[in-house]
Amino acid sequence: MCSHYQGIKAQERFQRFFGVSAPAHEGKIDLWPGYLGSFIRRHPHADAGDEAVPPTEALNGLFGLVPHWAKDLKIARNTYNARSETVAEKPSFRDAWRRAQHCIIPAEAFFEPDWRSGKAVATCIQRADGQPMGIAGLWTSWRSPTGETLHSYTMLTISAEAHALMQQFHKPADEKRMVVILQPDQYAAWLSATAANSPDFLQAYPAEQLQASSVTPQKTLL
Repeated sequence: MCSHYQGIKAQERFQRFFGVSAPAHEGKIDLWPGYLGSFIRRHPHADAGDEAVPPTEALNGLFGLVPHWAKDLKIARNTYNARSETVAEKPSFRDAWRRAQHCIIPAEAFFEPDWRSGKAVATCIQRADGQPMGIAGLWTSWRSPTGETLHSYTMLTISAEAHALMQQFHKPADEKRMVVILQPDQYAAWLSATAANSPDFLQAYPAEQLQASSVTPQKTLL
């Protein structure tokens, strides 16, 4: 499961690869559950027929989905990943899934622990071609007790038991999982897909199109 990833720092890079301006915020680039990051969704008025309305928009949100019924933001520590096998039934995610509240989470890389040596070695996973990743996710809105609206998001995950690269991570006895990385030509279709068509996008990204390298102790994922 992915609990640590790196967002995109450069505005020009964000715009070039995702076709939308990054939202301005004081958030961090290295993101953990509960941190403020960026996500891209279909603009709510994209079908209004107004040429001035862009097809997508980028928003700030909490990494870790906060459902409307949550009492506070602590739930984000446990809702940063949504299992594709149970996302339609889990109380935290089922409303966003049913409403097809799809999003794309722009990322330069994500981090996983490699335990093959007997101890955790933090590893950075990136696209082999150097382009940023568009990770498939779900978003939602939460209203605080004081009336403020907060957006949040989660990354969708699938089994990585048969994936040549991602099966290497986490402890030997742990289930192997990976986030859903979309191909760029899938971005628009994912954002507009219905709930019924959503499972079609939950596929493993080709191992040969990813690369992994160990990282410095400051970024250790333990």
